[in-house]
Amino acid sequence: MSQEFLKDFHQVATIGATENNGVDRQAATSEDKMTRDWFALFARNAGWELKVDSIGNMFALIELRAGAPYILLGSHLDSQPLGGRFDGAYGVIAGLHAAKKIQERWNREEGRPAYNIGVVNWFNEEGGRFAPSIMGSSVFSGLMNEQEMLEVQDLDGVSVAQALSDIGYLGTDVGPEVAGYAEIHIEQGRILERENIAIGAVDYSWHTQKLDVEVLGEQSHTGATAMADRHDALVAASKVVLKVHEVVQRFEEESIVSSVGRLVLEPNSPIVVARRVHLVADLRAVDKFTVLEARRVLLEQIAEIAEEHDIRILVNDFDIREIQEYPEPGISLTERVCADLGLSVRRLRTMAGHDSVAMNKIAPTVMMFIPSIDGVSHCEREFSTDRDMCEGLRVLTEVGFRMSAGQLVERPELAGAASVRER
Repeated sequence: MSQEFLKDFHQVATIGATENNGVDRQAATSEDKMTRDWFALFARNAGWELKVDSIGNMFALIELRAGAPYILLGSHLDSQPLGGRFDGAYGVIAGLHAAKKIQERWNREEGRPAYNIGVVNWFNEEGGRFAPSIMGSSVFSGLMNEQEMLEVQDLDGVSVAQALSDIGYLGTDVGPEVAGYAEIHIEQGRILERENIAIGAVDYSWHTQKLDVEVLGEQSHTGATAMADRHDALVAASKVVLKVHEVVQRFEEESIVSSVGRLVLEPNSPIVVARRVHLVADLRAVDKFTVLEARRVLLEQIAEIAEEHDIRILVNDFDIREIQEYPEPGISLTERVCADLGLSVRRLRTMAGHDSVAMNKIAPTVMMFIPSIDGVSHCEREFSTDRDMCEGLRVLTEVGFRMSAGQLVERPELAGAASVRER
């Protein structure tokens, strides 16, 4: 096992550590700044060039071939509130150590690489403080408007631009030209653990969309207002939450998931009937049409709830991500590497979103998973073993080396990008 990698991983896990072995490092907070400072120090100590772009993405760049584009390795260092140590951070720290080994290997090799190597820490992948998620990589990929994202505010009214400026990471650099991207991540599911498989080669992502729901009632006194005269936004919102939870029962088991993860109540006083509730519903399914049907059902049910309570409920679509297939050459590359290293591998889909989903739009992208104990994630109980992390590091290193050597076949439509399909 790579003791140097493990030492760094467990050191970073102390930044923003929680009482129950998790971390709380939301985007552009002081804790996020500390991990960014650690990333920057690693790059400087290694003698690499460091760039920070205008949405806060950090790039540690190793020039192996003058003027060539970069193969990027990485993920994100920010976390959910009371999140886990592994989600995102594992991919960044593994990326740094893989890049170091790749550089050392090319220094020994007689041949020349086709591409340079870089490591990236994407800004605000989690979206816990600033919505939407996968922000930094989506701006970099041209999927989100940079100025609009810089103006996004958290619940306290602090903008992305202000928050990044406050921690010293509102950069001005232009990011590197990218020839390919590889990311390794915890599975956040149970398949690899149940089947005792070392590596997952991700072949496609689920269709995802969110509903921004604003429930508008009337503020009144909880004691003095007759029940018949109330227009309680919280009661109506509670029914919406239940409908979001129940809609999955209309479809084949395990084909769709739904949740409400954020709810903001106004004025949030114990003696005031709520006047406004803002919530976000999350729908994800194995095919687009299941999501669209769930959305249709929910819109009908929400309209009925609004009529029943004589209030207004406004619903808007946002953060829609089509199903994407990862390029077959990248999947095959992962499988060949695992075979050469004597590790088991299987193909599987990702239900969660990742920075690789954004990068898969613009460059040949490889996405890999290692096992997650009990499949849990976005919580303090999230766990992957040191052994599994080190095996993943071995695979990432070899995949990254072969990509830098030009072994990943170009995607057909750019000579480069994975296709998007509707299932």
